[in-house]
Amino acid sequence: MKCSPGDTGLFSLSSGQTHGDSVTQTEGQVTLLEEASLTMNCTYSTIGSPTLFWYVQYPGEGPQLLLKASRDQEKKSNNGFEATFDSKSKSFHLEKGSVQVSDSAVYYCAMNDTVTGTAGGAERKL
Repeated sequence: MKCSPGDTGLFSLSSGQTHGDSVTQTEGQVTLLEEASLTMNCTYSTIGSPTLFWYVQYPGEGPQLLLKASRDQEKKSNNGFEATFDSKSKSFHLEKGSVQVSDSAVYYCAMNDTVTGTAGGAERKL
């Protein structure tokens, strides 16, 4: 896909909850200009020790793991996206300094609780 400055990407959201544990993304559908910065908020609620994930699903493809973290203050990055696991704020926000049209996809924030073995997730489309 050819990208030009000023092109836009689309983001949308749904949330999930499993067995009292939850993952929440606060923004709904978002449209951004190419090269704009992006923050996708992801917070969680659990009594266990979670592993947190960001998945990306490009049009016509299956979900792919983008980032994974399981320790407090663990910072991960991939393809210009970054997220830091923060157990104090119970967050794993996804950030990118300059989005491209090629980043247009569905983004899922998910959690696996290593104590109970449950999983939950939320999604957002770029």
